[in-house]
Amino acid sequence: MRPLLHTIGLPASTTADSLAPYLVPTSYLDFEHPRVRAFVADAIGSSDSPLERAVRLFYAVRDRIRYDPYRISADDRSYQASGVIEDAYGWCVSKASLMAACARAAGIPAAIGLADVVNHLNTEKLRKKMGTDTFYNHGYVAMLIEGCWVKAVPAFNIELCVRFGVRPTEFDGRSDALYQEYNARGEHHMQYLADHGTWSDLPLDKVRNDFAYRYPGLMVAQPAQGDERFENDRPLA
Repeated sequence: MRPLLHTIGLPASTTADSLAPYLVPTSYLDFEHPRVRAFVADAIGSSDSPLERAVRLFYAVRDRIRYDPYRISADDRSYQASGVIEDAYGWCVSKASLMAACARAAGIPAAIGLADVVNHLNTEKLRKKMGTDTFYNHGYVAMLIEGCWVKAVPAFNIELCVRFGVRPTEFDGRSDALYQEYNARGEHHMQYLADHGTWSDLPLDKVRNDFAYRYPGLMVAQPAQGDERFENDRPLA
């Protein structure tokens, strides 16, 4: 098993040896699983362009996997790419894990990133559960496309953006695709507080430990099934 590599900035070297940790399957980025391979093949179609593949995969992960922050699991399986596809829902960290796995399956070097953000599409119910407007360890993926590292967050599916009045995150493969500073009404939406860097694999122990301290009880061993609370919740006025 390769060691988990952590960089505050994205890896500067693009030699074959330095990129190897960002191309291999891991227990979380299990892109050799038939379920992941089928998902990737369906998303990229006949494209052989790394840029076009990355864009197609971004939209597949964004819109085929529903965002649900009420079912944040502590279980390893919920962060495996194959498990996220099977569940068909996730939150920013699990969807970033899936996106990184899909990128690697398509031959695109990919890393997992974590950042702290404020006003992350919060609702009154979710704020009470978390006890704060700050989301620690918000997940994103960084991909090496045409010689440049770009960051992307495929978290909010299009239906959710329409319901909450938030501009959907768009990705062209060349520019970072992060959450928007303003919503569709021009109101301040969110702010990045800190970027903790990137890892060659999902640092789930860090996420679990930080959540146990920041949000006691938010992560559960077995998430409830069929919970539509976030889909039916309402944004803050």
